[in-house]
Amino acid sequence: MPMIGAIKLISGNANPGLAERIASHQGLPVCEAKVSRFSDGEIQVEIADNVRGRDVFLIQPTCSPANENIMELLILADACKRASAERVTAVIPYYGYARQDRKVAPRAPITAKLVADLLTASGINRVLTIDLHAGQIQGFFDQPVDNLYGSKNLIPFLENHLGDRKGEDMVMVSPDAGGTERARAYAKRLGSTLAVIDKRRSKPNESEVMHIIGDVSGKHCVLVDDMIDTAGTLTSGAKALVENGAKSVIAVATHAILSGPAVQRLGDSPIDEIIVTDTIPLAPEAKSMGKIRVVSIADLLGKAIRSIHEADSVSRLFL
Repeated sequence: MPMIGAIKLISGNANPGLAERIASHQGLPVCEAKVSRFSDGEIQVEIADNVRGRDVFLIQPTCSPANENIMELLILADACKRASAERVTAVIPYYGYARQDRKVAPRAPITAKLVADLLTASGINRVLTIDLHAGQIQGFFDQPVDNLYGSKNLIPFLENHLGDRKGEDMVMVSPDAGGTERARAYAKRLGSTLAVIDKRRSKPNESEVMHIIGDVSGKHCVLVDDMIDTAGTLTSGAKALVENGAKSVIAVATHAILSGPAVQRLGDSPIDEIIVTDTIPLAPEAKSMGKIRVVSIADLLGKAIRSIHEADSVSRLFL
């Protein structure tokens, strides 16, 4: 079994706070690595620590600015391989471009596969991620991919946070048919019922709520999704729930992308509280809104890193 000193944690600029929390959980330092820009905007990487023969974990969600963060990750991986790292694992809490996982129109790209190919070409040996938007992306890699679930930490938080709202007075709601299995898993663990919002998307990033399948009248509703992007789906769903007699509405999601009008929409919506993880750092305007609570997944990623390093089972970290 490798010695603990063989682990090297390196962070890009996407979410250094999460990297520090993972390192703290494992009692390790984050390696000294400088990721900066040349005067023309090209990325410069300088890794001060020795990584020769080491088990390197690069912590870098590919969130906005996605292209910048992906390039940082690729260049960090190349630097580590050229410095003779024994193994390089990309810890990508949020995998950008995951929604472009299939051809939806003629002459359309499959960008999630392209990103996987780029990561492979950079020399990455393994990928660790949280809540891939499309599970089949694991098959885009020839390397092992460990896809953990944010619900591992979100459900225990909800169990303590919801108090007397649990049980028969609570219903887990999927904002669309595609997320039904996710909401059902929450409902099973929390002992609640299930509802589904049937909607039709008129154009990208906009949705129209049609009707609700399930009883939400007089219930405390928990909207469950994997990510919140422009928040159109969640906010329109929340309005429909209130119109159908919901007593209260909160939202739970792993990835708080919060792009475009998301913060304004959430602030104006009937959603009382939004519970997310720290896979993506919150923008200042999102923090100041007052509705968002962040549950850290640093301990989950830390345990997975330890299991990978020690060749132990990672499946014990799944729900």
